[in-house]
Amino acid sequence: MKAIILAGGLGTRLQEETGVKPKPMVEIGGQPMLWHIMKIYSHFGIRDFAIAMGYKAGVIRAYFLNYYYHHCNLSINLQSGKINPIDGAAEDWNVFLADTGTATQTGGRLKKLSQWIGRETFLFTYGDGVADINIAQLIDFHRTHGKLATVTAVRPPSRFGGIVLEGSKVKDFVEKPQIGEGWINGGFFVLEPEALEYIHSDEMPFEKYPMEQLAADGQLMAYQHNGYWQCMDTIRDMQHLENLWSSGSAPWKAW
Repeated sequence: MKAIILAGGLGTRLQEETGVKPKPMVEIGGQPMLWHIMKIYSHFGIRDFAIAMGYKAGVIRAYFLNYYYHHCNLSINLQSGKINPIDGAAEDWNVFLADTGTATQTGGRLKKLSQWIGRETFLFTYGDGVADINIAQLIDFHRTHGKLATVTAVRPPSRFGGIVLEGSKVKDFVEKPQIGEGWINGGFFVLEPEALEYIHSDEMPFEKYPMEQLAADGQLMAYQHNGYWQCMDTIRDMQHLENLWSSGSAPWKAW
């Protein structure tokens, strides 16, 4: 199965990093967020990726062009310039790099990849969120209900400790609990190619009319993920993810 990762947005809330690179290229543990997401998918056997680029696409292109040489030992003849890679440890991935435009919205980026998708069920997610999600179970859920689209629904973690009061007395305190009220779009979609017919222009966010209409038509189902999920919107989010990785307890690291 093929997976699309949206990696073309401006990342305006993370300007300290995204002034020089797209948000999916912000590093956690010395590797771009994009790499972490691809590793989640590849752990479940996904090998074919399309990266929908836009803002600073050249940074992403350069990363993958040099990926093999950055992940192996090298012997270099300085006189001839010949490079001999030794003990390569690069991933067994096929990566299609698609420049989908700097002003294109999320739906438009998907639509521009319709030829690459073909007539097969496909996966897609955003380039700024990780989770300890079981991709195999997600796909099985999608195949079971037979609708056009599945979105992973998550309960985001609170940024603050939760306090349960009994009058003025603290009855219970939970450090940064999951928010109990409601579910939000956590990415990690499974779509049938027919779902792309709901996208009518480059300027159409997938999260607006397409998802709203899919829901109205009874074609959108939610895979409820109760485990870990975290997006990287701010420097604080980035530092949180970095701390988890550095401590050796990153929940999304299934590989």
